[in-house]
Amino acid sequence: MRFSVLTLFPHIIDSYCQESILLRGQKAGVIQIRSINIRDFTHDKHKTVDDTPYGGGPGMVMKPEPVYEALRSIDGIPFHKADGLSKVKKIFFGNIKQKKRTILLSPRGRQFDQQVAREWSKLNELVLICGRYEGMDQRVADHMVDEEISIGPYVLAGGELGALVIIEAVSRLIPGVLGNEESLKEETFSLSQKRDHTEEEKEYPQYTKPDTFRGWEVPSVLLSGDHKRIADWRKKHRT
Repeated sequence: MRFSVLTLFPHIIDSYCQESILLRGQKAGVIQIRSINIRDFTHDKHKTVDDTPYGGGPGMVMKPEPVYEALRSIDGIPFHKADGLSKVKKIFFGNIKQKKRTILLSPRGRQFDQQVAREWSKLNELVLICGRYEGMDQRVADHMVDEEISIGPYVLAGGELGALVIIEAVSRLIPGVLGNEESLKEETFSLSQKRDHTEEEKEYPQYTKPDTFRGWEVPSVLLSGDHKRIADWRKKHRT
């Protein structure tokens, strides 16, 4: 799967994606991640990406033209990893047949959750646009994306953290990214089948050695070796 992140701060994306499971997934060739600097698509010496809002008001609004040109440029942009990746063909905006989506990170968007992550893990390509300042010109949302998405009901300085949350949540559901695929079955928000419908299942408490630390003890059932009792305890203590 390919991820493209349009941002004013590509180093934020690049730094995080060169660690842990995201780096492993890229080296394995199962995911490809590229940051695209929106400032590279301006045409003035100051690389202006924002301007004052029509109608007045505080702050600055990101301009639509650089975002538009950055999106159009994705067609043919090479993705890179440690040993190099060939160029990939990209079609502008979302396309159901091609299994791709273009997303604007926005506090007004639909709430991102594990169900959305599962849906998007079946895609071939995901383009994430990160806003800054007072927001993005509305024409980006109206004409250049498939959907607006929020990672939560709070305010951040920009969309970069949200993009990273989405990339990691989606990537870990793609076979070959995690070192141990079995761990997905036991994670928080994994799927369980109950009464013929799918439900989200939370995670049970986890403990490791030593069995006693500063007087705090591991529940004795986990030390018993009785797999049925352990399974029952874990089921009971999912929260």
